[in-house]
Amino acid sequence: QVELVESGGGPVQAGGSLRLSCSSTSPSFYFDAMGWFRQAPGKERELVAAINWKSDLIRYSDSVKARVIGSRENAKNQAYLEMSKIEPEGAAVYYCGAGTWDLLITGTHDYWGRGTQVAVSA
Repeated sequence: QVELVESGGGPVQAGGSLRLSCSSTSPSFYFDAMGWFRQAPGKERELVAAINWKSDLIRYSDSVKARVIGSRENAKNQAYLEMSKIEPEGAAVYYCGAGTWDLLITGTHDYWGRGTQVAVSA
């Protein structure tokens, strides 16, 4: 059973920065992609960044790609999301996901974390 645990969320001022981390209980070869999703109140969950562990390909949502950097650390089975110049619209619960690449980029993959809240103040 794969368990994903997010950390690093919390309150942040608009324009500030945060670094989210996702730790997996399974080794990196167990799945070929990890990613970050977010869900704001009243909105659907959306992909923020998807990281292909085998090819180093990273796909970003058009709405955030100028302000986020996705990365990974295979040896620690961890993925990261560095967010900068955070806008009020960035307030959401951020979820880590893992699975095969084709499923992850559509949000239909198997494994999800419980999420970490990011609250943005003006």
